[in-house]
Amino acid sequence: MAYAFQGAGALDYFPCRYGSSRLMFRGPRRDLDQPHVCVFGGSETYGKFVPSPYPALLEEWLGLPVANLGCVNAGPEVFAQDPDLIAVANRAEVVVVQILGAENLSNRFYAVHPRRNDRFLGATTALKSLYREVDFTEFAFTRHLLTTLQRIGPDRFALVVAELRQVWLRQMRDLLAQLTRPAVLLWVGDQVPRVTARTTDGSGNPALSDADMLSVLRPKVDALVEVAISPSARAAGLSGMAFSPLDRSVAKGLPGPDAHREMALALRPILQPMIQPVLPQTENARHGGRAF
Repeated sequence: MAYAFQGAGALDYFPCRYGSSRLMFRGPRRDLDQPHVCVFGGSETYGKFVPSPYPALLEEWLGLPVANLGCVNAGPEVFAQDPDLIAVANRAEVVVVQILGAENLSNRFYAVHPRRNDRFLGATTALKSLYREVDFTEFAFTRHLLTTLQRIGPDRFALVVAELRQVWLRQMRDLLAQLTRPAVLLWVGDQVPRVTARTTDGSGNPALSDADMLSVLRPKVDALVEVAISPSARAAGLSGMAFSPLDRSVAKGLPGPDAHREMALALRPILQPMIQPVLPQTENARHGGRAF
């Protein structure tokens, strides 16, 4: 994957694999033979350009290894359809599942790459019939596709949104049903989930995911943590991030260290009691990790 390669000023992500999965994750690889926490997620969880993303902060504060299974631009089907990753998660004390957007999912209108979910592979006959004026060979990424479809045919776009939301819920239900360990949902965005989301508005929230959809999933998990990144964390911009000059524009669209700290702070009090029985009996663990 492109983000695993270094350039001048880039971080070393120590790329690693878990089980027999073909996906590469941020390392160093954690020892899964001891009690640990597992985190499924997308770009925010991977922590691209951030020296210590929120899984690393949680590891420090909780006193247990945290396996970062964040995958840049992932959709939920990456995890739901990978039995090796499900097996990894079901060895953890608790699994954190980041809420991901609904745009990066194969559905009856279009297909995405099975691992690089933001890559648009092609339109189905149904989508070609719905948007006869569109040349789908012009698209390489799902976001470009959806913003274009919304702009030229908002009424027709509502059918695409309905399909994506339905597939998203099915994939999320499937993923959560396969988890045998306690699970926590994590929402990360520029604001708390809206009641409804029917457009791709370019906000920092997971695309087309909203409070209505979360309400369906809430009974299936042990906790739901909502993190609205503060204005001050957003204003910090690129401060504390490490990237090559060519990646500057990409880095601007990702949360920085202050935002990751807010994610970890929100998750810590939820996870602490869930892992308490297996914490190492050290002074650090008894006090819940390093003071902050």
